[in-house]
Amino acid sequence: MSRIFSTIIRKAPKLINATTNTNKPSFIRNISTSYGLFAPMVQQKAPDFKGTAVVGSDFKEIQLSDFKGKYLILFFYPLDFTFVCPTELVAFDKEYSKFQKLNTELVGVSVDSHYTHLGWINTPRSEGGLGNISYPLLSDLKKDIARDYEVLLEKEGIALRGLFLIDPKGIVRHMCVNDLPIGRSVDEALRLVEAVQFADTHGEVCPANWRKGDKTIKPDPKGSKEFFKTQK
Repeated sequence: MSRIFSTIIRKAPKLINATTNTNKPSFIRNISTSYGLFAPMVQQKAPDFKGTAVVGSDFKEIQLSDFKGKYLILFFYPLDFTFVCPTELVAFDKEYSKFQKLNTELVGVSVDSHYTHLGWINTPRSEGGLGNISYPLLSDLKKDIARDYEVLLEKEGIALRGLFLIDPKGIVRHMCVNDLPIGRSVDEALRLVEAVQFADTHGEVCPANWRKGDKTIKPDPKGSKEFFKTQK
């Protein structure tokens, strides 16, 4: 395994796509026509974005700086009028008030136009549409945002199901990327927001499967013993 990895590293410079911008917080070394090696983005500044979104029933220009001082869940999905996608977007909408109570906003992004977004919103949920949703749907028609966040499948021209939790200072605190057939858990997204906020506020760390109200760990050898004494 280590021999294979070493070979990849040696050959990596020859494999870097000519369009790669290594001045960005993170970049991909492409090793196939569609997929790449994802460089870490967590703890780095979120790539800026700007574009036309559907907000309610109106078109509005939005950008990352609009959410300064708030937590933001920026999530990508492949296409409007598909199958898993409406289940995710509606699930996020149903829990939107819970995110708001956590000073957290949501933005959904796909490579569709804002006109297509509006058409999907105007389609009843019983017919695979979204109905009214409470958060912006951002158009990434030129695919620049998906490319900057490294979730774009270049060959297919659509985004993977990437989710990025960005804190009030614009730093990425969590990211996950699902393959196209697999929907995400809104409950898990809420849990992660609560965990990040708890750590930011209290300076303690959250163990596996932590839920709000559970015990946390003081991140030092002596203080952590208080937590580990309760473990069996």
